[in-house]
Amino acid sequence: MTETPVTDAFQSKFVKLPAFALALAIGALAAIGAAQAQSAAAEGQKLAFDRSKGNCLTCHAIKGGNLPGSIGPELVDIKSKYPNRADLVAIITDETLRNPLTVMPPFGRNRILTPREIEAVADFLQTL
Repeated sequence: MTETPVTDAFQSKFVKLPAFALALAIGALAAIGAAQAQSAAAEGQKLAFDRSKGNCLTCHAIKGGNLPGSIGPELVDIKSKYPNRADLVAIITDETLRNPLTVMPPFGRNRILTPREIEAVADFLQTL
């Protein structure tokens, strides 16, 4: 039994269609992921600048923040300083585990920030 040109063209279109749909879906998921990351970073900035929550400006100078403190280091180039995001999350959660003499508040241990809020602050810091 021989395939006809019509059958070959029909099969060819339907073989290409799933690949196109998959590529489209992957592109859409990437766009959603990028939008969520931007949203989390924006939430993290809001928390970091909020004097009643993250309160990072009390001790750190941060681009875009008003009335920064000088007790802690300026928060710049964070992604290259902490390429392992888990290290950054650990510092925000409880720096006393790594450095018992730190003056940095243990935001996670003391429940100042929720785990989700800590993740958002880490997302923001990685944009600096």
